[in-house]
Amino acid sequence: MTELDKTYTAISVQALKRLPLYLNYLKSLDREKTKIISSPAIAKALGLNEVQVRKDLAAIKSGGRPRTGYLLEKLIGDLDTYLGYSNVNEAVLVGAGHLGRALISYQGFETYGLNIVVGFDVDETVVGTEICGKKVLPLEKLVSLCHRMHVNIGIIAVPAENAQEVCDLMVEAGILAIWNFAPAQLTVPAHILVQNENMASSLALLSKHLKKKMSKA
Repeated sequence: MTELDKTYTAISVQALKRLPLYLNYLKSLDREKTKIISSPAIAKALGLNEVQVRKDLAAIKSGGRPRTGYLLEKLIGDLDTYLGYSNVNEAVLVGAGHLGRALISYQGFETYGLNIVVGFDVDETVVGTEICGKKVLPLEKLVSLCHRMHVNIGIIAVPAENAQEVCDLMVEAGILAIWNFAPAQLTVPAHILVQNENMASSLALLSKHLKKKMSKA
């Protein structure tokens, strides 16, 4: 266990998902006018439970003071460090179609410590082009480039039927974490991290909540 690991207590997945919300809100504040921020103020601004906010922030050891609050700059720094945003991670993306192009074009990722350095594709009409200054290379160059640049993160934005093949290439390339936007269940070695973004599941949840809300109207 590293010293950094010892600094933080365990935190739930749901709490981890709330931390970026806190950080975005805090960064939107005028730092000249706001030096200290309290849990109730954060909770009210985001429509969350005050106790929940306090517990979430306590998990990152930011040192809030009873009846006073948190030093804004310190809290922002602690959240940045905890979420890893202060360390830029380079990533590669495979699949320069509509979704892939949108992901490469999104400049906001760098705010969260992610820099997509290059894209890959098998379509000869796409290979050799640039998307927002990022080159699209042929897929066969993935393994050698990732080894040379020591890239640890791979993003998959290909059709489901091609996802496992791309995943296997990423593992061969030394990728340790995969962000999967393909609607496919990937098989990976135990040491590889996979985060699936299942849009169908998200839409199903949204539809369910909407239906429930409308039935009460």
